[in-house]
Amino acid sequence: MERKSEEYVKGLVSVITPVYNSEKYIERTLDSVLSQSYQDIEIILVDDQSKDRSAEIIRKYQETHSEIVYFLQPKNLGAGHARNKALELAKGQYVAFLDADDLWKAGKIEKQVNLLQKKHGGFCFTAIEMIDGNDQVIKTKRSVKEEVDYAFLLSNTMIPTSGVLIDRTVKGDFRMHLRRGGQDYATWLRLLRDGSLAYGIDEALVGYRIDGKSLSSNKLESVRQIWEIQTRDEGIPKAAAAWHVIKWCWNSIKKYWM
Repeated sequence: MERKSEEYVKGLVSVITPVYNSEKYIERTLDSVLSQSYQDIEIILVDDQSKDRSAEIIRKYQETHSEIVYFLQPKNLGAGHARNKALELAKGQYVAFLDADDLWKAGKIEKQVNLLQKKHGGFCFTAIEMIDGNDQVIKTKRSVKEEVDYAFLLSNTMIPTSGVLIDRTVKGDFRMHLRRGGQDYATWLRLLRDGSLAYGIDEALVGYRIDGKSLSSNKLESVRQIWEIQTRDEGIPKAAAAWHVIKWCWNSIKKYWM
């Protein structure tokens, strides 16, 4: 059931975090939210049937932080479903996405809310830096553009999930795409179809953790996902989609290795 804009709590930021076997980092992630300079925040944690101590850790935080909402999925459904459940539970005018192993710098949300209010916009994101398992920076800021539109996004996945803030009074009561891979990219395209802009803050306000993640092994899968999203979901002709994929590959090389 679609929610009307007047039903959102004005000024409240709902932080959307899917949780699955996240005990190693979830405390640091939560601390980075709780230390935000912007205080009007609720944290929606949807547990996708974790088998570790994630739930125990979260419930300990709930004892002293009433703004934390915990929901256990009835079965393991994947991050896309977890985010959509969190969006359903979220009360805020704004929604922000944060993966359970990433970190925010203290001024992230305040800067984003101020930017959207200044621009009268509905969608913004920040730059990131890559961190290891000890929170040490291993690759400094990946720069982002001040404005990103639908056409630009077709050949550049510049928008990081943990850097996104969306005003639902502007963009509406959306849900994440539920395709198997590339849900975030497909969702950003959907939100920009109307010709609106996503506004970028070229400051590394997110620590994207790559501990245990490969930067190269899933690139072929990413290419396949982008191809399917553009040709099937967006209805883009195959010749144009092929050109977009070639440009995306070059941009990806520059992003991670140059």
